[in-house]
Amino acid sequence: MRAIAMPADTNPHGDIFGGWLLCQMDLAGSTFATRRTNGRVVTVAITAMVFHRPVMIGDEVTCFCNVEKIGHTSITVKIESWARRRTAIDPIKVTEGVFTYVRVDADGRPQPIGDGPQP
Repeated sequence: MRAIAMPADTNPHGDIFGGWLLCQMDLAGSTFATRRTNGRVVTVAITAMVFHRPVMIGDEVTCFCNVEKIGHTSITVKIESWARRRTAIDPIKVTEGVFTYVRVDADGRPQPIGDGPQP
């Protein structure tokens, strides 16, 4: 997932607000987890969150997801965020975290992930 950091997303110091970046990571992770589990997921935990570098206005932020673990009803996803400064060629890692999602039915009850086909 990619997004451009905009002025409305800044904290009082002029850097991009960490909550905005966390939101982008959760959106990327939940989309990834939904596809891997073939069903609706909800975020149940965020662990090991580390902010390495600030994100600046105008940065192109990209989130990358990898499966850490798949349980009976849960999937744990490592998410890294990289920023490409306005005119820079090489991106820099700005954050990483581990997010856990649980597959749920329409009523919010945990559902088995299963072994079916996963894109």
